[in-house]
Amino acid sequence: MIDSKSLQFGPRDSKATIEEGLAFAPKFDEHGLITAMAVDADTNEPLMLAYMNADTLRETLTLGQAVYYSRSRKERWHKGATSGEFQDVIEIRTDCDQDALILRVKQRGGGCCHTKRASCFYRKVTTPAEAGTVMLEKVI
Repeated sequence: MIDSKSLQFGPRDSKATIEEGLAFAPKFDEHGLITAMAVDADTNEPLMLAYMNADTLRETLTLGQAVYYSRSRKERWHKGATSGEFQDVIEIRTDCDQDALILRVKQRGGGCCHTKRASCFYRKVTTPAEAGTVMLEKVI
């Protein structure tokens, strides 16, 4: 297995390189994080939204399982290490300016969400017909 620390990301030296080049040059925010959306590889259903830093992204690439950075705990978070709900990474996609990722994963275990649901996205926003409070509706 490749040592994750030996993986190098490409340079962010020009718009053309970032948007059209083939070097992976992720753009981390001012906190050193990049948004990572996990979706089911078979159904394309959204599973969860999380963040990665450079180290956890490299670890994900070498391990083949999702490793995130927990903003609330301020620490590395190998999804499934304590719950058994691992995410095997099938593919990682990046957007045009390489500041967001989509991880296509095979979700293992009882579910993705800490509420034990299959997805963290189990509610949708509903717009009231007249002025009023915007509400949520459970998605089946």
